[in-house]
Amino acid sequence: MTDVAIAGRRTLDVTSDAARARIRSRYRAEARFKAYGLIAIGLTAVFLIVVLTDIVMKGIPAFTQNWLQLEVKVDPAEIDPQGTKDPAVVRSGDFALLVRNALRAQFPNVTDRAGRRQLDGLLSSGAPDVLRERVVADPALIGQTVRVPVLLSDDADLYFKGIGTRITQVPGRGTATPSGTEGNVTIRTSADDFSASLLGVKREISERARAERAEAARLRQFEGRARARVQELGPQLSAARASGNAQRIASLEGELNKATADAEGLGQKAKELEDSAAALQARFDNKSGAEELTGNLPSLLVAINGGLVKVLTVGETEVSGTVLLPLSSAAPAAPGAWDIRTFHTPESNRRVNDREVAWLEALKARGLVESRFNWQFFTSGDSREPELAGIRGALVGSALTLFVTLILCLPIGVAGAIYLEEFAPKNRLTEVIEVNINNLAAVPSIVFGLLGLAVFLNFFGLPRSAPLVGGLVLALLVLPTIIIAARAALKAVPPSIKEAALGVGASHQQAIFHHVLPLAMPGIMTGTIIGMAHALGETAPLLMIGMVAFIVEPALSVTDAATVLPVQIYLWSDLPEIAFQAKTAAAIIVLLAFLFVMNGTAIFLRRRFERRW
Repeated sequence: MTDVAIAGRRTLDVTSDAARARIRSRYRAEARFKAYGLIAIGLTAVFLIVVLTDIVMKGIPAFTQNWLQLEVKVDPAEIDPQGTKDPAVVRSGDFALLVRNALRAQFPNVTDRAGRRQLDGLLSSGAPDVLRERVVADPALIGQTVRVPVLLSDDADLYFKGIGTRITQVPGRGTATPSGTEGNVTIRTSADDFSASLLGVKREISERARAERAEAARLRQFEGRARARVQELGPQLSAARASGNAQRIASLEGELNKATADAEGLGQKAKELEDSAAALQARFDNKSGAEELTGNLPSLLVAINGGLVKVLTVGETEVSGTVLLPLSSAAPAAPGAWDIRTFHTPESNRRVNDREVAWLEALKARGLVESRFNWQFFTSGDSREPELAGIRGALVGSALTLFVTLILCLPIGVAGAIYLEEFAPKNRLTEVIEVNINNLAAVPSIVFGLLGLAVFLNFFGLPRSAPLVGGLVLALLVLPTIIIAARAALKAVPPSIKEAALGVGASHQQAIFHHVLPLAMPGIMTGTIIGMAHALGETAPLLMIGMVAFIVEPALSVTDAATVLPVQIYLWSDLPEIAFQAKTAAAIIVLLAFLFVMNGTAIFLRRRFERRW
């Protein structure tokens, strides 16, 4: 049979080499497309995992908090001198002094003013709060000694969480013999236990020498340019003097003096750096020579015989330093019974110095440090002290703002969708309205913030930083999303249901509200929840209407000043304290948890109630 024999139709060529090549090419193209899709999904998953892991790792420390368990004597002279046991009088007592005295009693050898100030700094400004509440609730505790949890400062809390510096602890291999128990001591070992520490110091010295040589070379280059400028200005000044141009002479003399001063200054500074680098290099070349540990080098502490020694000079088999915690005896310590602790971040760059480290380690060794779940993070408002800051005010503000958003956008959005889909005439006006609704869904959120600032605050004079205004702005932001989702849900209901209702005598309104709307409600609720989740994560429009206030107490109504969780995250992320980094990540985890719950609820509703026609 030929092509003509089958009524002129073109035959399908699937057997020739060219046809098989085309088929193989199509299969390869399809395989490449699938591979590209898998690669895109894989990269997205990797990025998401990395981001979430980073947030979780940074935020987990904020969900725990370290406390001290102290025996505090409730001195009546400081709490209730008159013995009235009036709650108002008791509450105004100096509980902070009682807590400080209890901590100082743990270290009676700390008698200097600077030491006591540093010791008091280990406690939070909210340390006496628990004691105050207990004594106010039970005045019979006045005059007694009470074991009470005392909140540590953010720096001490971060130290126990291992944040701020990397600490290496190495047990001693030889027998260590201290020369005394207090003051300045020397510790000698039978092995070269300190050789690794000495080598680390030598490396730091070598790096400093290299950096100073590089800086000196850079300054020499500038010095050369300055001296070249001096050589260039000399003939010009001579020519100007010959011509008698006074203005030109004055200008060139000023430039010459400045260039000469710059050259001499740069040369002097370069010489100082070169001399310093040479001295450092000489120290590095002397491999076995002892080295002095300065504040810009890693700290070295030796824990021996129940005490702690801060090393000031280190050699291969001998160190000298000052005692931070008194040793129980000067007897030799057997191998493994003592250790060397290296704090890799220099003391000058740490929030907790070596003396404070010694006190914290002593408190931990006595079993007085306790880690608890940080309920204050959820029950406290914002604070300038990281250990006292919480998200309660932001959570309440978010709840009030979303409440205003929901009660405004849900009925208006659903009513608008029903009218446009079922009742509005199909003319140019409705087409313009539909196009504008779709366009509003893509407008940047900050534009709605500018609208709220201009209309609700400046024109209507509504209270600034209030959930009422925030809810109005977010309602405008979410309304297009809800209208679009509600119209899509109404369209998904088969027309036969409405037609059947109309056929048995129902009015158009009855058919819509009694039959179509109930069946579309799962889709409408899904769109509403997604829209509310979108509103929960918005920050820019709320910043524009002033919801960036420092809120300690949660708002009691929609007109009180408040903030929301995304804005709280924004405020904390801009603060310099390290502890606020963990607070920021923890608040992000809470926000993500709410978003996951809301999106999960939307998926559940869709799968549970959605009908497929």
